[in-house]
Parts: sequence; structure tokens; C-alpha cells
Amino acid sequence: MNKPERLFDCIAFQMEKFPKPDMLAAKEKGIWRKYSTSVISETVDILACGLSAIGVSGNDLTVEGQDKIAIISNNRPEWLMTDLAVQKLGAVLVPIYPTTSNHEIEFIFRDASVKYVFVSSAELFEKIRQVRPGIPSIKNVYTFDKIEGVDHWSSLLHTATEAKKNELEAFSKTIRPEHLATIIYTSGTTGTPKGVMLTHNNIISNVMFAKESFPFEDRPDFKVLSFLPLNHILERMVSYIYMFSGIGIYYAESFDTIGANLLEVKPNLFVTVPRILEKVYEKIMSKGASLKGIRRTLFFWAVELGKKYDNNNSQGWWYSFQLFLANKIIFNKWREALGNNIKYVVVGGAACQIRLLRIFSSAGIPVYEGYGPTENSPVISVNRRGKGLCRFGTVGPVLNGVEMRLESDGEICVKGPSVMKGYYKRPDLTAETIIDGWLHTGDIGVMEDGKFLRITDRKKELFKTSGGKYVAPAAIENKLKESRFIEQIIVVGSEMKFVGALIVPAFSQLAEWCAQHGYDKSSNLSMIQNPAVIKFYRGIVDEYNQEFNHVEQIKKFELLPQDWSVEGGELTPKLSIRRKIILDKYKSYIDKIYN
Repeated sequence: MNKPERLFDCIAFQMEKFPKPDMLAAKEKGIWRKYSTSVISETVDILACGLSAIGVSGNDLTVEGQDKIAIISNNRPEWLMTDLAVQKLGAVLVPIYPTTSNHEIEFIFRDASVKYVFVSSAELFEKIRQVRPGIPSIKNVYTFDKIEGVDHWSSLLHTATEAKKNELEAFSKTIRPEHLATIIYTSGTTGTPKGVMLTHNNIISNVMFAKESFPFEDRPDFKVLSFLPLNHILERMVSYIYMFSGIGIYYAESFDTIGANLLEVKPNLFVTVPRILEKVYEKIMSKGASLKGIRRTLFFWAVELGKKYDNNNSQGWWYSFQLFLANKIIFNKWREALGNNIKYVVVGGAACQIRLLRIFSSAGIPVYEGYGPTENSPVISVNRRGKGLCRFGTVGPVLNGVEMRLESDGEICVKGPSVMKGYYKRPDLTAETIIDGWLHTGDIGVMEDGKFLRITDRKKELFKTSGGKYVAPAAIENKLKESRFIEQIIVVGSEMKFVGALIVPAFSQLAEWCAQHGYDKSSNLSMIQNPAVIKFYRGIVDEYNQEFNHVEQIKKFELLPQDWSVEGGELTPKLSIRRKIILDKYKSYIDKIYN
């Protein structure tokens, strides 16, 4: 076929280049069910014909004329099949996180005038049932799981006539790269959701730039485990990389089963966010802490070696020999826990601790950090597979095909085909964000050696103390999260005399510490109220304070009794902290710091 120009071209491309028995796969009733390229192709066409029969269309292929179809579902083959079928009709997919609140769902449905909704489960159907009365644009809701009295998506899969298929094929050829493919509403860390409009060309250009730059080779023998929500632009975009590269996509059953699914699927790679990598590391460290005698000593010896790992500079034969031994006797267990087949891991969505990059890479599990916002479809830069093309602590070289510049204040701006069409129904916000073709990301960065981009902070998150000194909280937070006793942290102090912090302890690690010292570990509250625990955390904070200027050092802190979560409202669905919400919710703790 000719050069792919639309996202749904991935099906014909794969059929021609490397038709597979496992284009997509999922565990159904305890067994992995594989969907071949030909089955996906046929199902997408039949579903598109079924959607057309109920009135879904792209009409004149203008943004206003294209029907909007919402999907709220866990990752599963039906997700991408629906996405591709909607695209072939010139309609627009509006993906929504399953954890999104009813209030936000109602706002998005109204804003996008959603016509049909696809949900995965009874629980999500109930969410839609509650908001549906106030949204007259919705004509029907279809489910992927079978639910009594609700239309199942298979009701749309009636065998289509050849005439209907030919009609669909003829229409899909009129869809151009510049036509809208999706609207992704970003809740961000504050404010009302904004609908990011991405065209076929926006996403497919990012797919091809990333494929070439990273590089992702065509590997029909490779498998990937997919568990980041497909609503996340990164997982959605890399899914297209996989399909255009012939890599089979296997969907994890849930976040709780990732460990078991890694052992079953034995994938060659996966994409994740730092929070999940942190959780994997914490689980490994917890197991290490429970070891006794020489096994425990060797475990922590290997971890300390890993912390010193540098992928670009040799540390001599003695270090290399020790690392070789560590990989033979300790790190081999880490690789086995991930399926023993991982060639690399890509991480994005937030800053990743350098410590994790060093340790996992030293253990033969190379981790490559990248960066980019939804508004750029999303990748701007990524550390690459190749000598001298990856530097820990940076987000790598800028993608081929993306033009980047830093403003005088360090703000990262980019230009190129991946930059969004704009914010849906918000020309005012679009004009503020895209100026003369340049997307202003709101992120602050520096270039190292003219080659590697390092993110230093969010422009809007920088704050000034009452002494007039600017503080970048993210750098301090990421450093302190290197402690295995700190789960989450937010640095505070805007317009105050000094910097403070709210700290969520890593309670499993803290409970172990309390047990070793004979302290009460019966509840989170009893632990954080113990003067010995507070003194222990004072020591941790003081140790890290030495790495910062006087004005950036944390003078006082408060320990919090529970983790921040998506359900609690403190985290976004992609597990970034919602700073404003945390500051409001924990105001009484902040008052204790400053009063």
C-alpha cells in the first residue's frame, strides 16, 4: 500500500506487511484469546457498517459535522476495534477515563454533544445511566460485557453486504490526514476539562517520528503488555506504533494482575508511567527487606551497585565484574518477575526518578524516558536506543521531525505536524497556547550538551517565597521520593518565609521499620504520630536538604495518614498530583506548618 496517512490504515498496512495471529489479545474466561489481523479487519468493517446503519457519520467531515462517539472502558480489543470503526466513518472518538467523575463526564458529553456511548462494564453503565437524563444528544449506550436489558455491542455486528462494505471503503478513501480523529479531554491538575482536537496527521506523524527516532523496528515476533489506560494519549499513540510495527498487543486484565500477566505473556516491552515503575520497585524492595542473612546482604549490595550505574561511562573492570555477578545472582530474579523477555521499557507522563532509571537499566531492563503533552500527540522527545543517545535525568533528544525552541524563561515550545488542531470550542485557549504555529507547553526545560532535553519544572508550579526567591517544587519532590520511606510528597511555601512539605510515608516500609524498633504499627495514624517516626523522617529530609540551596530546603513538614489517589481526587487519571486540590484539601496541615 501507499504511505499510511490515516490511523485506520494500520489494518491494511499490517495485512500487507505482516498479517498476525495475535494482532490483539485479551484474557477471556481465564484463557488468552487472540484476534488475528484478518479477524480485526473484518470486525472493524462490520462494526463500521453497523454504526452507519444507526446513523453514525462524518457528514461533511468538518469538526462540527462529525459525530462524536464516547468510549469509557478498560483496555481490551473492543476498545481499538471501536476506535478504528468510528474513524472509518469519519466520526470522532471521545475517550474518557473510567475513573472520571460523573460531574466531568456530564460536562464532556454536553460539550462534545456525544451521540453514542460505549462502556465496558455494569459499573460504568450505571455511571452513564445516572448522567444520561441531562444529555439529550445521547441516542444509545452499548456495552462490551453482556448486561441484562442493555444493548450489547455485538448487536451492531450484523454481517454487512458487499455493497455496504464497498460503500464504506469508498467513503473512507475521502477521509484526509487533516480530518479530526479524536477529541481527548484533559482534566489536567486544575480547572475545567479541555478538549484537545487531534487529526489523523497529528497522531500518525508522531507515530512515524517516534518509530524512526527511538527506533521501533518492525518486529512481528514481538509482544507487548498494554496496561496504561488507552484514554492516555501515550498508550493510544504507542498502540499505533505496535500495529504499524507488527507487534502483538496483549491487554493486562487489570492493574492488580500486571505481575501475573507479565509472567504469562512474557512481553518484549511495555510502556508505563513512573508511578507504576515506582510501585514495582517498592514491591521488589519490600521483598528484599524481608530476606535474612547473606541473601539480604547480597540483595542490598546489588541495589547499591545499581544506583551507581552510568550507561554512558565505564566505571572500570572491578565495577563491571561486580555488576556481572549482581546480574547473575540477584537481578536475574527481577528479570524473571517481568517475564524474563523484556528488551526495553519506555516511561513517560511525569518525571521518573533517576535512581529507578539507573537500577532497572543496570539489572538488564533498560528504561528510556520520554516527554510530551497531549497537545503534541504527544511525544516531543525521548531517550533513544543507541550509543550516546540516552542520558539519565533527561527526556532525551527531540524527535526527528519536531522543531523545538526554549523561550527566554525556559518554556519549551514546539512546532510541527504533531501539534494539535486546537482546543474544541475554545479558540481563546487555542490562541493563548499556539502562537505563530508554536505550541507553548507550560513546561520549563534546559538543553544539555545541545542534545538532551531536561525538564526542570512546570511554569505554573514555580512559586516565590515571601523573600522573593523562586522555588521549583518538582525537582525537590523527585529527589525526596528517592527515599524508600517516602511514597508521595508535595512541596509548599508560596509567599511564605520558608519551604515546607506534605509527606505521605511508604507505609509498608515504615511498618517494617517500626516492627524492627519495637514501635506500634497497628495503624497509619499511630505510626505518623510517634515522635520517633517524626524524628526519623526529619533525618531523611535533612539528608536530602544538603543537595539544595538554603532557600529550597524543607524547614518543616507534616506526615499524612493516607495515600493520595485518583478516587480521592488528589491524582489525575494518569497519576500526576493535582497540586491545587491537595493544597485545598490539606489546608489544615499546611496551616500547622506555618502557624
